[in-house]
Amino acid sequence: MASSFLSKALFWPRWFWRQLTSMRNALLLLLLLAIAAVPGSVYPQRSADPNGVRVFYDNQPELAAVLDSLQLFDVYTSVWFSAIYILLFVSLVGCVLPRTKIHFRALLAKPVTTPQNLKRMPEHSEATGGPELVERAFQVLKKRGFRVEKQNNSVSAEKGYLKETGNLLFHYALVAVLIAIGLGGGYSFSGQRVLVEGDTFVNNLASYDSFSPGPLFSPGSLEPFRMTLDEFDVLYDLANRNNIGNPIDFVATVSTEIDGQASTTDIRVNYPLEAAGANVYLTGNGFAPVITVTDGQGDISFSGPVVFLPQDSNMTSLGVIKTPDSLPEQLGLIAFFYPTAEKLTTGAYTSIYPDPISPLMTMNVYTGDLGLDSGIPRNVFALDTTNMELVAGRNGPAPAIELEVGQSAELPNGLGQVRFDGLLRFASLDIAHNPGGIWVLLFALIALGSLALSLMVPRRRIWVRSNADGTIEFAALSKRDDPNLNAVLEDVVAEITAEEDK
Repeated sequence: MASSFLSKALFWPRWFWRQLTSMRNALLLLLLLAIAAVPGSVYPQRSADPNGVRVFYDNQPELAAVLDSLQLFDVYTSVWFSAIYILLFVSLVGCVLPRTKIHFRALLAKPVTTPQNLKRMPEHSEATGGPELVERAFQVLKKRGFRVEKQNNSVSAEKGYLKETGNLLFHYALVAVLIAIGLGGGYSFSGQRVLVEGDTFVNNLASYDSFSPGPLFSPGSLEPFRMTLDEFDVLYDLANRNNIGNPIDFVATVSTEIDGQASTTDIRVNYPLEAAGANVYLTGNGFAPVITVTDGQGDISFSGPVVFLPQDSNMTSLGVIKTPDSLPEQLGLIAFFYPTAEKLTTGAYTSIYPDPISPLMTMNVYTGDLGLDSGIPRNVFALDTTNMELVAGRNGPAPAIELEVGQSAELPNGLGQVRFDGLLRFASLDIAHNPGGIWVLLFALIALGSLALSLMVPRRRIWVRSNADGTIEFAALSKRDDPNLNAVLEDVVAEITAEEDK
């Protein structure tokens, strides 16, 4: 009774294990994993594009909250993606190990016994000859790479075990790819940094604007290097009339010091800088106007370049300046930069070309509480105007401030002065390291090669038997559809009987 109860208790676990380790379900899990990875290319991911996630929240906060609850901004570390990943790993291991055991036994086993009725085989032929042809068949088949064995008055030969070897190697390579992805992701890191022309980045945690480490990452594993953005240049298409103004190349010229060696190099899209223990990718760019704000008492409350975020293909850009130390009141400025400004009939400005041909900056000025003392993190690219008053702007008591490069303007109500000192560019850089990348490539190539091997090598069996009536029977069998089986058997028969004719 106890054994019966135990058998019933183990029924469903055994059934689940058999389903999980079946090759069909392993392929389904592999397909499901590929489908599950699709949202990672549709929605911005925190690990690679945290600014993109922030912009998504700003543009569509309700949808972003729903997507975030489904972990669609963290697809590759989500619970559901990890569950599919682990199930696929277990399925492949559970499927391959038993097959390896069976294949190993088959490699050590002797060729199968010659069937009694060879005429039932897919390919069959007969010839006249004596028992000496059986010995010749043994030599011919062995020379052709078959595993052969003499069995009384017959020879049994097998060939094509590399097919199953390649198949198993393919699955082991897939398992190795999963392990490499898992360990590589565990020890990997990805960090972002915005560099304005002239700024320097040093590879330590404090230098990153955002940083996403893997669960096994250690800060001590960061290898030191230094990088300064000397110049950023965008090349635009001026030859094709239908494509004028579209960028054709982005070039970030940087000075680096890696392993004590100083050099100057260019970073382009899809051409990263190979630094110590990391690759530096170019992911974005824009303008950084240099702005100086003087408060109502004549003191400089802000001075330096401000990163403006591009809003359209013509590089109309939005920036925010916050001066919490201004007197008599805190100031917040929402500024728009137009590289090639043109005024519309509505009175608003737009940019008609992405390069700074006639640059213009407009500003809306707010006074009040910036909210920086609340202890709540604030977005540096957004201004919370809830507790602030508009004092200059299109719909304000004073018109918006308009500045060209080198110009300055007085702020209303004696709040001070703002000056547009110059124009720089910035580059958004992604510094990433994944030690599993080379192993993923290696095992992927092994998987591809072993798959080709399993598809190209046929599994065949050939038998040759001498009968008492003076005839010789030849028969062939293939494990799968083999259109060349008949030709192979004819070649074998021709070679054996040719020696008899001699």
